[in-house]
Amino acid sequence: MADDLYSVLGVSKTASADEISKAYRKLAKKYHPDLNPGDDSAEAKFKEASAAYAILNDAEKRGQYDRGEIDASGQERPQQRYYREYAGGEDGQRYYSSAGFEDMGDIFSDLFGQRRSAGGGFGGARGFGGAGGHGFAMRGQDANYRLEIGFLDAANGTKKRITLPDGGTLDVTIPAGVRDGQVLRLKGKGMPGTGGAEAGDALVEITVGAHPVFKRDGRDIIVDLPITFDEAVLGGKVEVPTIHGAVSMTIPAGANTGQTLRMKGRGIKAKAGTGDQLIKLQVMLPETIDGDLKEFAEKWRETHSYDPRKKLREQT
Repeated sequence: MADDLYSVLGVSKTASADEISKAYRKLAKKYHPDLNPGDDSAEAKFKEASAAYAILNDAEKRGQYDRGEIDASGQERPQQRYYREYAGGEDGQRYYSSAGFEDMGDIFSDLFGQRRSAGGGFGGARGFGGAGGHGFAMRGQDANYRLEIGFLDAANGTKKRITLPDGGTLDVTIPAGVRDGQVLRLKGKGMPGTGGAEAGDALVEITVGAHPVFKRDGRDIIVDLPITFDEAVLGGKVEVPTIHGAVSMTIPAGANTGQTLRMKGRGIKAKAGTGDQLIKLQVMLPETIDGDLKEFAEKWRETHSYDPRKKLREQT
């Protein structure tokens, strides 16, 4: 273990907890034994980084380390060692006291490179290798992915396949009603664990594309529906698109632009219930006004005094 844990992770002594975590994740991903099979150097660097993180990620242990109360292996620093010499005994031989020493076995094991294990892992780690025979086991890191899907796939649910950087694939089941920015957790689909520990999870962030017709408001779907002049006046049945396919709907006579009709149960399906589809009507005149429509409008204007702005004037 290096003397300076901060240099092991490549951070300053004033680094925040978040900076320490990011630095460790970067090193763990780079030197993870499962990603570097047979590379003893990479495994050693991985263990060294893990041991440093085990201390610096723990606020109490980090404080003890900064104050010099524990060393880089996490062991308490021994009290000042000293010899006390005195003469005594019947044979007049000198004896030496070792008050303040740790167990001599630790001293000898230190001399021969057999330090005790740092012990007490973190994040799934269960110790580090050494003469004590402790095996190294650590939960695999979570893997982050981003997946862009269409509006209808998000609304109705689907299955997608992600191609991983190493050429592998990951099948993702998209539940109906998934939201933009929602993160799906796939248990055990992340980086493999070490020493028999469980694998990490795959975290898939969903990006939902926009749709030219449908908009979402919670569990409801909103659609702007153009209708003709005669449909607005006389009413009638029209075809309306929904996220589940087109359906027939009755427009009431006298319908107007801005009027909203509700279609029950045609929205997003969710655990809390299924939403509705809201139809916002827009009365649309033809792009070209022919003679018949123009003549009708002129006669209607001459014989009627309808003023749609009367209420507006009264309110101002």
